[in-house]
Amino acid sequence: MGSVNVRKNKLYLDFRYRGERCREYTLLADNTINRRRLNQLLEKIEAEIVLDLFDYGKYFPKSKKAAHFSLIDERKRQSIAAIDTHNSPLLSVFADIWLAEKKIEWSKGHYIDVSGVIEKYLTPAFGNQKISSITKQKILQFRSILSQVPGRKGEYLSSSRINHIMTPLRQLLNEAADRYDFNSPWKNIKALKVGRTVIDPFHLDEVESFLNAVPDAYKAYYITRFFTGMRTGEIDGLQWKDIDFVNKTIKVKQALSRNELKELKTESSYRDIDLIDRVVSVLQEHKGSKYTTSTFVFVNSKGRPFCYPVVSRTIWYPTLDAAGLRHRNPYQTRHTYATLLLASGESPEWIAKQMGHSTTTMLFRVYSRFVPNLTRRDGSAFEHFLNNGGH
Repeated sequence: MGSVNVRKNKLYLDFRYRGERCREYTLLADNTINRRRLNQLLEKIEAEIVLDLFDYGKYFPKSKKAAHFSLIDERKRQSIAAIDTHNSPLLSVFADIWLAEKKIEWSKGHYIDVSGVIEKYLTPAFGNQKISSITKQKILQFRSILSQVPGRKGEYLSSSRINHIMTPLRQLLNEAADRYDFNSPWKNIKALKVGRTVIDPFHLDEVESFLNAVPDAYKAYYITRFFTGMRTGEIDGLQWKDIDFVNKTIKVKQALSRNELKELKTESSYRDIDLIDRVVSVLQEHKGSKYTTSTFVFVNSKGRPFCYPVVSRTIWYPTLDAAGLRHRNPYQTRHTYATLLLASGESPEWIAKQMGHSTTTMLFRVYSRFVPNLTRRDGSAFEHFLNNGGH
């Protein structure tokens, strides 16, 4: 924030431009009218600085600082001109080429996510620039601007979301640099630090309170979520052919994303989940009920698989309110399953397989404070734990 100051009864402006302190002296006497005039001028200057529209020579043509910044601008123009000599396309043009090439590789959901980021954020910022002219300074300035953009709930974009937006930009620049033979500006730019995932599992009595409050049409769905630890996409994509009632298992082999079944992200995610009797019973009852008429286990009134945002908004959060429970995101059902298994004394190796983790490393890192001395390996301790009210 600049200021209007006085020296030898003459007013001068004191402000910062491009990281440098600037003082510009006037012949105006120190009085109320002149101070008001200079404060108005200073406000205009600072607004133009923020918008990157400030021309130092326009306001202070005889200033040494004007010549100094003019020289810097000329060098910058020469540098950009040199970069622009590369035979590279506009970012918007190359992004279209790149997306068309990647479409065959990516899932539908991933393609929609990346193309959405390019359309909403990257094209407005860089679309009309040659991709070879995008500098590290521009990248960092863009990221800084993103940190001041309001999100959907009025809060600023999170570090995780900003990283998500920056990833396609990095991929575009690195791929273009390789194709058009220029040095990628993406050097030593680290992703923003993201806080640890919030683990806020339900206690067993809270689980029961939720299940008592949830509408009947969704009771089987949430019992299965709480007592299998399946991810949202996994349970929404669950089909009857993947349930073995004889051996009491669910075979997890696909996930539903944007109404499309897709492969799982990691090899360890393909797994067989051992079911407790409570889940088996509720699924058998659900199969013969009016709430399912599809190859999918859980469907809406139109016979289509559940849509996570709709179910979350219309069922999950209203049920939390009805049960008098604090708001948590639906993924906490998975965390709840893991912590209940740990509290019941099941083997970490068995729990890791149930959760779809390749090793116990993540289990201990994420849920370490919930781990007692563990000995069981077959699921019976968990069954006993539930049947005895969590004791």
